[in-house]
Amino acid sequence: MLLKIFRATAILEGLSYLMLFGISMPLKYMAQLPKPNIYIGNAHGVLFIAFVLLAALVCWKKKWSIKRFIIFFIASLLPFGTFYIDQKYLKNP
Repeated sequence: MLLKIFRATAILEGLSYLMLFGISMPLKYMAQLPKPNIYIGNAHGVLFIAFVLLAALVCWKKKWSIKRFIIFFIASLLPFGTFYIDQKYLKNP
């Protein structure tokens, strides 16, 4: 159950990252529409924190190495990183 929640959070965090930098940032700076950036930015922040906390919890519960947690953390900072994590580590653990 925890792994399913983590996978869903990883996907949502990745989508929010892409929406933030692919949609709301251009709207903010090119069309002077700051409102979408506020909402998407807040959602992304909450999802990012949830992803990191869940990554730590899943790694601890499954007795995965600190190296794997660091990989998860670095992937959360990269576009498409959480999708990679889902495919490589979470889909068939």
